[in-house]
Amino acid sequence: MKRFARFFAVAACAVMLLALAACGGGEQKAEEKPAEKAEKAASAEKEDQLKVGFVYVSPVGDAGYSYSHDLGRKAVAEMPGVKTSFVESVMEGADSERVIRNMANNGFDLVFTTSFGYMDPTKRVAKEFPDVAFMHCSGFKKAENMSNYFGRMYQARYLTGLVAGSMTEGNKIGYVAAFPIPEVIRGINAFTLGVREANPEAQVRVVWTKTWYDPALEKDAAISLLDVGCDVIAQHQDSPGPQEAAQERGKYSVGYNSDMSAFAPKAHLTAAIWNWAPVYKETVKKVQEGTWEGNQSLWWGMETGVVDVAPMGDMVPAEVKKLVEEKKAELEGGKDIVFTGPIKNQKGEVVIPEGEKADDGQLLGMNYFVEGVIGNTE
Repeated sequence: MKRFARFFAVAACAVMLLALAACGGGEQKAEEKPAEKAEKAASAEKEDQLKVGFVYVSPVGDAGYSYSHDLGRKAVAEMPGVKTSFVESVMEGADSERVIRNMANNGFDLVFTTSFGYMDPTKRVAKEFPDVAFMHCSGFKKAENMSNYFGRMYQARYLTGLVAGSMTEGNKIGYVAAFPIPEVIRGINAFTLGVREANPEAQVRVVWTKTWYDPALEKDAAISLLDVGCDVIAQHQDSPGPQEAAQERGKYSVGYNSDMSAFAPKAHLTAAIWNWAPVYKETVKKVQEGTWEGNQSLWWGMETGVVDVAPMGDMVPAEVKKLVEEKKAELEGGKDIVFTGPIKNQKGEVVIPEGEKADDGQLLGMNYFVEGVIGNTE
């Protein structure tokens, strides 16, 4: 009623001045009000949006690690009340700290830092911004407003090792690896356990690149392994360079991070892949609800869908595919079968006794290679 009273009061005054002009003026105000309200509502909604930032170590077009994280970000961006942003190709160290701090300064409510070398910078920035939630990927440090998260990628590595061990003819498998940290060492060991389960005579030769993303260097490392007789190339690297090198030599390859079959369709056996959407969406939901907590460590397995294997190529025999599917079903059922003893190190010493299973502490601190790996952990 008040709205209509105001309208008639304005109309009466307008008639005293100029009836025709007043009618037009009255109509104009009536038309503007809904638009103004809509603009104000949109502005308020924008202010209420949860701002979520992502920091990537390589380009999102790498077809690998950062690409897989960005697929998770896109899933978050589709959630109601959420606005996302990312910065790519951020070097670990001082540069990453600057980028993380800029996000916090610019009003981001939640920041995901996705590389191991971002751990200390994330913790330093978290201390400065206690009202911002920080999530660090693959590390182990925590704070009141900082948690860490990862997936049990070693489970998928083990499955791809079954495939590689079944497909090698010369019993030499190459592995192009980034840095000698527990995450990478654990993956190499799990892969090798799968390889040796399928083929006890096979060996896995490791070459370190000391970089996460350098397509040319990764490809050169793969070529060096092919030159010494490796007929399957696996990797813990972000680009499809090793896949391409294997195809050019007419050999097989096992990818990482995403399905890399498009880059080497004749070589690509399968890949250990990430699906970050489940953990990202769950974290965002908790922040929205006010139930998120810092000082937590999330380490999700294959049963959550965070880690998986890409479809196996047509060159992989049916019996190998069946074996992998059977083992995958056990892992998806929550039965972690990978690091179950007896397991020996390179020196032949038993590191996990028969019937025992490595606990998370042992896995997170793994600094030795298992029997069957050729190379060093430095």
